[in-house]
This record gives sequence, C-alpha cells and structure tokens, in this order.
Amino acid sequence: MVTLTSPVDVLYARLGDKVKENVSLAPYTSARIGGPADVLITAESADELAHIDTLLRKQELDYIMLGGGSNVLVSDRGVRGIVVLNRAKGVRFHSGDQPSVTAESGVVFSNLANRCASKGYAGLEWAATVPGTVGGAVYGNAGAFGGDTAGNLIWVELLTENGREKFTAEQIGYGYRTSILKRAELDAIVLSAELRLENSTKEEVTVKVEQFSAHRKATQPPGASMGSMFKNPNGDYAGRLIEAAGLKGARIGNAEISPLHGNFFINRADTKADDILALIQLVQKTVQEKEGVELELEIELIGEW
Repeated sequence: MVTLTSPVDVLYARLGDKVKENVSLAPYTSARIGGPADVLITAESADELAHIDTLLRKQELDYIMLGGGSNVLVSDRGVRGIVVLNRAKGVRFHSGDQPSVTAESGVVFSNLANRCASKGYAGLEWAATVPGTVGGAVYGNAGAFGGDTAGNLIWVELLTENGREKFTAEQIGYGYRTSILKRAELDAIVLSAELRLENSTKEEVTVKVEQFSAHRKATQPPGASMGSMFKNPNGDYAGRLIEAAGLKGARIGNAEISPLHGNFFINRADTKADDILALIQLVQKTVQEKEGVELELEIELIGEW
C-alpha cells in the first residue's frame, strides 16, 4: 500500500495532470501581472469544480479561485498555496416567451453576450465589453451601460458547505459591485447561473452591441489592465476625481495611469505588481488631499504582499 506523504501527493493522486506546481499566474490575469502559485489546479466543468472544491475542503486546504483574471492584482511574490483556475464553460440556451441562458461560471461574460446577440437574444448587450467570467460577474455584480448582473440573474447555483444550492438574485444580497459572496457573508463558490434574456432579432441586438463597443473603445484604453481600479463614489466618478487631481498619465516603473481614462492602470511592459500598488497608494493619497474623497478599490489584491 502506497502512503501519501503530503497534501500535494493526495491532489496528484486524485486529480492527475490537472495539478501543476510553481506556475506563473501572470498569463492568467488580464493585466498580465503576478508571481507564481505554489499549486495550480484547472477545472474544466462545473461538476469538476465542485469535485475539486469538495476534495480541498476534505483535506482542509484553502485556495483562491481565478476565473478571467480581471479585477484582481496578483502580487509579484505570488500565492503561497493553491489556486483553482476556473475553465468551466458549458452554455445552454432556453427558448420560448421568456428566454434565458444557463452558463457555467468559467464562461467569459463578453463572449456569452455576443453569443446571445448572434442568436437574436437581447438583455445582455451591456455585458458585451465586460471583462471576466460569469462567476466573477455574479460574485461582484458586474455592470456597464446601465445594466448589471443583478438585473439579469434568475438564479445562481452555489456550492456551499451544505452542497449544491440555488439562490435567487434577492438572496445574493446585491449592491453596487458587491454581494454576500464578495462581502464574505457566505462561504460558497459559483458553479453556474441562469440569466434572463428577451426575444429580439440578431440585427437589432448587434447594433446595440456595436454601439456599446464603440463607446467603450472611445472612452477606455486598450492594453493589459485590470479593468476599473476604484469604485465610483456616490454621485461622482473615480476617473473624474483622478483627472481632477492631475494624475492621468502618471507612471511608476512601467505602470501607468491611462491618459485616456484615469480609473484604468495600464501594464506598459513587464510591470511589477508593486508598481501598480504604489500607483494605487499615490492616487488614494492625492485624491484624499486634493478632493477630500477616499477612493475604495474595486479590484482585489491577491497573494503574498
């Protein structure tokens, strides 16, 4: 009988080549920034994700979930422990008078919105340029152009300590870019979600998607970034405050506050997470001093800082 000598040995035995050690996380983030994870495990379906979560819970091993890698800044020193890479991408459309789509949590949200448009379904046009995955959108109540996840969500399937459970949008306790998941009021992971759609035509929906995409390109910078860095304060915009503080275009190392939109920080080439963090601190300090507003991060800091 073979004795498994470490938790990693157990993971290899149960999950095989889905387990990798000492893997750089930079390629898995939208900003292309971040050090290595001690262990990276890839889940290819919602069922696999549930299996991995259950296995890690039984082994009493904590982990960090990574989907599309937007809205996160991974430290240069990386993650001491386990990262689960969510690649669960199953999609099912439901036609009828009240159409909807069920998507696993690793589905890229913008891709899903464009697939809906190609089938003549309206309702998710606002998401056609939103970075990240369905799971991340449910977790953080992603939104744009007057729409948000809370407005489309019919139910979400979560894996909690009690097993697989379905929650309505009301039960997820949504607020501006937050939920009971993001506030850590519920220990659970997103497996899949059903989103409300509307019957339309491919032509009408595509026109809206193209309008939103053109607006996004005109007002937000290209290049590797995390998306919006700070939450918009009540009655104002983080980008306006950063511009008013004279910080657009500011650089530390190869990290730059976009000259086009102050709430986007760009990786100009091999940027260090520490440089992004220094820019964050500079912005928070300067905006507080000049504008009297305390900016709250929309992104999350991950890893060993």
